[in-house]
Amino acid sequence: MPSTSLTSVSSRPDHAVSRLRSARLAASSKPYVARGSGGGRCAGCRLIASHCIQALRPAVPTRAGVCLIMGDIEALKPSNTGWLIADVVADTWAFGWSRTAVDPALIALLADPQWQPYVVFPAEYAPPQRVVADLHAATGNAADASGQRPLFVLLDGTWAEARKMFRKSPYLDGLPVLSLHPEQVSGYRLRRSAHQHHFCTSEVAALCLALAGETRAADALAAWLDVFSAHYLSVKRHQPLDRESEAHQRLRALGPTPPESALPPAAPATAATAASPDNSLPQESRPECLPAPASVPCPPTPP
Repeated sequence: MPSTSLTSVSSRPDHAVSRLRSARLAASSKPYVARGSGGGRCAGCRLIASHCIQALRPAVPTRAGVCLIMGDIEALKPSNTGWLIADVVADTWAFGWSRTAVDPALIALLADPQWQPYVVFPAEYAPPQRVVADLHAATGNAADASGQRPLFVLLDGTWAEARKMFRKSPYLDGLPVLSLHPEQVSGYRLRRSAHQHHFCTSEVAALCLALAGETRAADALAAWLDVFSAHYLSVKRHQPLDRESEAHQRLRALGPTPPESALPPAAPATAATAASPDNSLPQESRPECLPAPASVPCPPTPP
């Protein structure tokens, strides 16, 4: 069984979603300002310094890979969970979606013989002959015999955006569609959904990892999402943060506990110190954060 450790990260992560976010910001005609960013966010976890979770980030070796195809501003949203996937799964790629253009690197990745790609999407939106319920149904034992690794293609955006990506991306048409049938309902709390059977991107990735037999990585990603959600909502809802919650204990159980000195002190959240809203996001995507204490060392987010 692969080992799991908790790493202390003191700088901006060099992963695919972080790079896509930087590229999207560079292409913007005006600065993108999310609620609470006036006080500064940690560049590694996107939370204010008092609630930073960089010291808790799990590091788990995985055989599977993840390819994120992201809606236009999805990588910019502090509540995006594709970022959490890239934190945990080293082989993660992220591409911005466009109806009229496709990144050549995405086409090359999907054609790379070391990978067997699966588009993860509900079965009712695909022809029956494309739909598989497990990783062996698509290729029989061919993928195992050739040593191909599973590559999960996740459409990261609102449900309306994901459906549009699925319909209008012809380069995905030849790939098997992996349809998941989880027994549990979604525990995602950062944005509202009208359907309990809709899962956030990070939850879907954890289910895929479990299906690929990477239980340890699936558990780490699920715990990472829960801890991120707890810290995020503690600030947004102006509630005390419980660092001994069940989610924190699950994450710590996956590896050695970091020293207390690595954890930033919790600050009380009060509505009076909340920054002005960012009207460029829908209400459910606007996190309410507090200014970060200047005394807490946390990597700054570039403008």
